[in-house]
Amino acid sequence: MDYKSNNNTLLEIRNLTKVLGGREIIKDVSLSLDKGDLKVLIGPSGGGKSTLLQCINLLHIPDKGQIILNGKEVSFKKKKEILALRQQIGMIFQDFNLFDHLTAIDNVAIALRKVKKLPKKKAFERAEIELARVGLSDKLHAYPAELSGGQKQRVSIARALAMDPVVLLLDEPTSALDPELIMEVLSVIKNLSESGMTMLMATHQMSFVKNIAKEILFMENGMIIEHDTPKRLLSKKSRTLDFCSKLA
Repeated sequence: MDYKSNNNTLLEIRNLTKVLGGREIIKDVSLSLDKGDLKVLIGPSGGGKSTLLQCINLLHIPDKGQIILNGKEVSFKKKKEILALRQQIGMIFQDFNLFDHLTAIDNVAIALRKVKKLPKKKAFERAEIELARVGLSDKLHAYPAELSGGQKQRVSIARALAMDPVVLLLDEPTSALDPELIMEVLSVIKNLSESGMTMLMATHQMSFVKNIAKEILFMENGMIIEHDTPKRLLSKKSRTLDFCSKLA
């Protein structure tokens, strides 16, 4: 599917293809994000959503296609450009990826110290600000084992925000959470959207999608087969509506 860019376009993905294990997981995918967009990827498991997000963050290097960030194409062959992109495109995973031996504030501060080379005092000041932003001022010195799943995911969001990303990718950020903890994470994402953060999120939380997302991208068999506003896609016969009607 083709997307037209404009002067407000922050991220463009053009004809991205990725082969893993001899199988084409991502097939000629294109999409764009304007500043402040919240777009969501939905679709059946195994459809390529996670792999696509990891390709955009260059955790998987695409076999074909282009990634254009702030109007500049990123070279997949230059390590410096790959590392620069990862600093600008934050990634939130399903399973938190926190360091168990570090407190919440240490988990947020470590990349600031190791990657951005901030002095310890400044790194901890920034970490405290970001943890407050996600409602965890009272958990600065708690270890992951002392946190709920929702709190762990909020720490991981704070860690990503501390790096000042221009785009945030979220891979099913509530899928590992108990139902009563899902809303606390979605509330943080809603607040980020309202503050202007640009985000691409894979999720099955359809009530959230209907109320917050600018656009749904329905992905199946490695391809985006439909894309439109939630109102339009869910008010007519579509593959998206059919899929959503079967969700519990």
